[in-house]
Amino acid sequence: GAQPLYNQQKTHVLAVNGEIYNHQALRAEYGDRYQFQTGSDCEVILALYQEKGPEFLDDLQGMFAFALYDSEKNAYLIGRDHLGIIPLYMGYDEHGQLYVASEMKALVPVCRTIKEFPAGSYLWSQDGEIRSYYHRDWFDFDAVKDNVTDKNELRQALEDSVKSHLMSDVPYGVLLSGGLDSSIISAITKKYAARRVEDQERSEAWWPQLHSFAVGLPGSPDLKAAQEVANHLGTVHHEIHFTV
Repeated sequence: GAQPLYNQQKTHVLAVNGEIYNHQALRAEYGDRYQFQTGSDCEVILALYQEKGPEFLDDLQGMFAFALYDSEKNAYLIGRDHLGIIPLYMGYDEHGQLYVASEMKALVPVCRTIKEFPAGSYLWSQDGEIRSYYHRDWFDFDAVKDNVTDKNELRQALEDSVKSHLMSDVPYGVLLSGGLDSSIISAITKKYAARRVEDQERSEAWWPQLHSFAVGLPGSPDLKAAQEVANHLGTVHHEIHFTV
């Protein structure tokens, strides 16, 4: 959608690249205290900032990189998703002025030093420090080494994650290599592909059947395996060949 995004008073300005998968739940939670201006999933960032200040990023489920400016405080907030899925770079010019961009080439003409903005972190201009917001107990093996694996819970978590990623306002497909990972993800996707998850499955999907795609050399084992999985799942399968 159109950017930047603004709050109702136009005092908070947001430029963002990403997808927020739990935006509907966040809209429901904060809709009585924040007046949403658009249907963008990323506008929940403005709602969370208004409610919590800069320390809200762990509430977001998705992939994102953003810069938010608060004209009332003359302050800015820069943040990136926990895995660094969305690219974000930062650099400084000869006067020490900070620049950020989603592509490094945008910084090259003006910055003397350029580096990647760290994943799972944010920069709040009022303290000038890059802080990590993403912390989990399983970062430390000793904290979880005696945990008992719940296979049903693991399966449900994987299904919930895949389903949330199917939120889309355009048709989607799956990239299928024929290996274990892509086959499992494709199978879960097929389970939910007939209906649109973004409206709680009230509407039919964009395509009546899930489309799958495989890329490789003609006659390669990977393409053969992908075709077998596609046949089993009943997808509309497409092979893209390249030569060497």
